[in-house]
Amino acid sequence: MFHSWSIARRLFVANLLFVLVLTAVFGAFSVVEARDRAYDDAGIRMRAIATSIANNPFVLQAAAAPDPTASLQPYAMEVMADAEADFITIMAPDRTRWTHPRPEEIGGAYIGTIEPALRGETFTEVTAGTLGPSVRTIAPVKDPEGTVKALVAAGVTVRTVDTDLAQRLGVIGGIAIGVLIFGSFASWLLGRYLRTVTRGWGPEQLAQLFAYYESVLHSVREGLILIDTQGKAVMYNDQAAELLGLQPAAADRSPDQAPRLSELPLEGSLKALFESGRTAHDEIHLTGSRILVVNQAPAAGPTSTRNRQKPAVYGTVATIRDRTEIESLGTELETMKTLSDALRAQTHEHANRLHMIVSLLELGRTPEALEFATKDLELSQQLTDDMLASVDEPVMSALVMGKAAEAHERGVELSVRTSGNADVRGVEIQDLVTILGNLLDNAIDAAAAGEPPRKVELAVGAGDAVVELTVRDSGPGIDPTSIDDILQYGYSTKSPHDPRGGHGRGVGLALVRQAVRRLNGRMSIDNRGLSDGGEGSVDGTGGARFHVVLPAPVPKEEKA
Repeated sequence: MFHSWSIARRLFVANLLFVLVLTAVFGAFSVVEARDRAYDDAGIRMRAIATSIANNPFVLQAAAAPDPTASLQPYAMEVMADAEADFITIMAPDRTRWTHPRPEEIGGAYIGTIEPALRGETFTEVTAGTLGPSVRTIAPVKDPEGTVKALVAAGVTVRTVDTDLAQRLGVIGGIAIGVLIFGSFASWLLGRYLRTVTRGWGPEQLAQLFAYYESVLHSVREGLILIDTQGKAVMYNDQAAELLGLQPAAADRSPDQAPRLSELPLEGSLKALFESGRTAHDEIHLTGSRILVVNQAPAAGPTSTRNRQKPAVYGTVATIRDRTEIESLGTELETMKTLSDALRAQTHEHANRLHMIVSLLELGRTPEALEFATKDLELSQQLTDDMLASVDEPVMSALVMGKAAEAHERGVELSVRTSGNADVRGVEIQDLVTILGNLLDNAIDAAAAGEPPRKVELAVGAGDAVVELTVRDSGPGIDPTSIDDILQYGYSTKSPHDPRGGHGRGVGLALVRQAVRRLNGRMSIDNRGLSDGGEGSVDGTGGARFHVVLPAPVPKEEKA
């Protein structure tokens, strides 16, 4: 039965028992303390009364008279009434009473201890006398030489002390009842709050539920990260740690030990998204080697239909999917499409040239036909030879050949300058295709949108274990203030109505930057295009320059 109780009920019962025990202990301690204090207060008060009477010269003078009772009894009764004492007994050193509240007790022997008083000491004791148990103080009456001539006993009965104690206990009881009521009410409020936040579940059910959630969290293939309102990554699964480059979270880590987002090695765009807490749907974010799709939504508690309150927001939950392989396949598909478009363009161009040659032959102009065919073959062969001589990679050469045909079809002249002899087989060809293909696409687009002459230049430089790619165009150039922006995913200068700038625009240069980082290369962007007067430049109206330096390690099989 106990295991089926909710946390709220358990806490209420435990707190109620605690308040009851605390009230009982406090009450017992208060009773003992009040009793001791009541007796101490009574003793202090009686000591003051007895000492005042013993120090009165009138008492010493009356003690030497033949009949001390005659003058001391009225005096004692008056003082007893004024000081609210139950008895004041003035006696001879031999215990003979000179005064007493009951006249019939005068002349009798005092009941109690007097030896310390006979030695000149004032002391207090609790003892039983003719009026019952009492708290009394006995003080000596001394002459100027210090001889004890009489004794004064002032006291109150225990009944009087208990009456004062009962009044104090009433206050203590009221306080105890107030503490009990307040504690019970506080326990009820706390239990009500816990019942709301735990939905009436007990710790066993919550532990089981947490185990289920923990298993689900680490079994899903998507990355999952939970961020609280303080900007801490309170929980993330193994997949999220792998995708974001984080250390795996310890199973026994408490929320207080969760790292802050500022302490995690996150990319700028991802960190900005997580810190903002905004809702995100299928947003693309690039890391050093991955393309991630991120969804983010607030983590809110249940809405109370009774109070119609807004749900409490505890932070955000973000899911992360790896899109790197899909983008890689898309890049391969785009490469094949580029090559097929280039083949189509070349087929179309060669068909036109073949018609031209046939027409010349039909007109009997055989020398002109032969010269036209030879010149066309020389231009194509020269471009092919230059690429193959500079970069020993047929796929890369085929890509440039295809881009040249595409550029020619769009009225753009693509020229290639080569230097050195580089072996790029140590570099991933997909990364090379991504870098060179996107740079040439952007350069051709920029040149086609500019004023004649429309030109694009590709310079391939080779050195020891390094390849340099420089792409320049005669387009309008790049705004220096937006150089950082054009490398962000989704940023594009193309018009949404541009048929070549529709869905997927703003991706190419972001992928180029990612590939360069992945290959440990470097890239620079400036406006030293084809009009800067440098080597190989031509007159133009402006242009951008993209310079990429990539390491080209020697393949392992050749090292052996």
